[in-house]
Amino acid sequence: MAEVILESTLTCPECGHQKMEVMPTDACQYFYECEACKALLKPKEGDCCVFCSYGTVVCPPMQQGVGCCDPGTHAS
Repeated sequence: MAEVILESTLTCPECGHQKMEVMPTDACQYFYECEACKALLKPKEGDCCVFCSYGTVVCPPMQQGVGCCDPGTHAS
């Protein structure tokens, strides 16, 4: 199995600001506040977390091919 990448660069769709973040391995990150424009990012429809929608690397469960958290179990 390929090594799981834990770092992903998020790009704000509102202002274009980019920041490298370390992804949680035990929960989906459903919300993310852009430090530049303060926009609150949420996953696009069909995505499980902000990393899958706006990151350069999808979240660890998706990388492993096991799918991500159930929408009812997202960490906030």
